[in-house]
Amino acid sequence: MPEARVIPLRSDGGRPRTRPRPAPRRASRPGVGSLTERTAAARGLTETEGVAVEAVESAVAPGGEPATLPAPETHSELEERVAEVGEFLQRRITGRYSVDDFGFDRDLTEHVVLPLLRPLYERWFRVETIGTENVPLHGGALIVANHSGTVPLDALMTTVAVHDDLAVPRYLRMLAADLVFGLPGVGATARKAGHTLACNADAEALLGAGELVGVWPEGFKGIGKDFADRYKLQRFGRGGFVSAALRARVPIIPCSIVGAEETYPKIADIGPLARLLGVPYFPITPTWPLLGPLGLVPLPSKWYIEFGEPIPTESYEQGSADDPMLVFNLTDQVRENIQQTLYRLLAGRRNAFLG
Repeated sequence: MPEARVIPLRSDGGRPRTRPRPAPRRASRPGVGSLTERTAAARGLTETEGVAVEAVESAVAPGGEPATLPAPETHSELEERVAEVGEFLQRRITGRYSVDDFGFDRDLTEHVVLPLLRPLYERWFRVETIGTENVPLHGGALIVANHSGTVPLDALMTTVAVHDDLAVPRYLRMLAADLVFGLPGVGATARKAGHTLACNADAEALLGAGELVGVWPEGFKGIGKDFADRYKLQRFGRGGFVSAALRARVPIIPCSIVGAEETYPKIADIGPLARLLGVPYFPITPTWPLLGPLGLVPLPSKWYIEFGEPIPTESYEQGSADDPMLVFNLTDQVRENIQQTLYRLLAGRRNAFLG
């Protein structure tokens, strides 16, 4: 008879062992268990050990050749995100980032500005882009879009579209009004995001450097129009954007945006208060100022951004930018292209909020 083995009540350190939690009971007939349980019992192993043995044996392919086991995950998504944030903060503290002549901070835009805008773009407005193949992936080009919505969210959503929805991400360098750069905090952020004043000199410099430039030629007349005039384009100024494209010899890409008009429907304007504050208009919407701070939340309309076919400019002769009739005709062509696209998109939309 083999000698009995003594099982100590305590481990070497004198501390009680942690008792394993019992496995849940299975509603099965006595003596009938899973294949793992029966195999483990025949070998004198516990169920947990039997599972481990079965996992190892299952890694052997038929014929005795070892099968390839899946590689274990080394880092979770959260760990990678934390590491990325840590690297970003380190670059900001040590100054290991660069800005261009216009103040564009690519690192800040990539890791702060765009991530802040994406929830609005993807979940709130559920933006769908059309015709992204019309936007060149390299070289200079001028995107010309309609402006609406009381607050310039349409411009911000377009910057996300050209970065996230193109085959090769690009940064949109917007031409903005003087008022934007005079607002505390807003002007500095706009500069760091790559935007600059809406003037021909800056536009031509960016286009000549191969940048993708965006312009909203309706200006405050477009963004501040009443809701009753929604999707009716205002005058496109004197065509300065066409002159810049002609001088830089880059294509003009019409861009039509549907959905922005419904975010802050402007039903009235308090002119005296606007003049007192030095702003183009002081809007009244169904929710502002009636609901206070809650009225600042944009309505969740469904958005569509369509990029039209490029209008080439390289075939025009040098000095064409100084021809007022040519500039006028091209400006009118771009405007009419955007207006007709808006009508088509609106005709196919069943609901402003559901699409």
